[in-house]
Amino acid sequence: MCNEPGMSQSDEESESAVYAIVRSGGQQQKVAVGDVIEIDKVAHGVGESVTLPVVMLVDDGQVTAGADALSRASVTVEVLGATKGPKITILKYKNKTGYRKRQGHRQKYTQVKVTDISACARHASAPELQRSKDSSWHTRRAQPRPRTVGTPTPSGSASSGTVVSS
Repeated sequence: MCNEPGMSQSDEESESAVYAIVRSGGQQQKVAVGDVIEIDKVAHGVGESVTLPVVMLVDDGQVTAGADALSRASVTVEVLGATKGPKITILKYKNKTGYRKRQGHRQKYTQVKVTDISACARHASAPELQRSKDSSWHTRRAQPRPRTVGTPTPSGSASSGTVVSS
């Protein structure tokens, strides 16, 4: 960092002490405590707390990027309000046919303030995101096809082999 007039050495250290790279809406952003950022719209009210998944954590120069350590890390943000991005105009035109189409889009965002970066806390929403272990969706597998022993008959009819189960 550059030394600006009016900034002491302790201000620089406290500013770069802890930061994290978080994922939200398919994007990754670098955040520190007190930062106000815009993320894709979330369905939470003003004043509610949201936990964002951490991709990387830096604490006083120590980088944490392992999946097992990051599963315990969390970044808590407070919802400040809803905002909108710039208006984007889409024009479609085809020559000699009279085809013209005009369309607009304006992305909706949620403005949030980072309130806490914790390296050892568990995600509050982790049990909601993971499926319960008693559900059978992840243990169900396709049954193997029965193997046959023998060669097909020359007439092209069904195999004369016997079915072997494994």
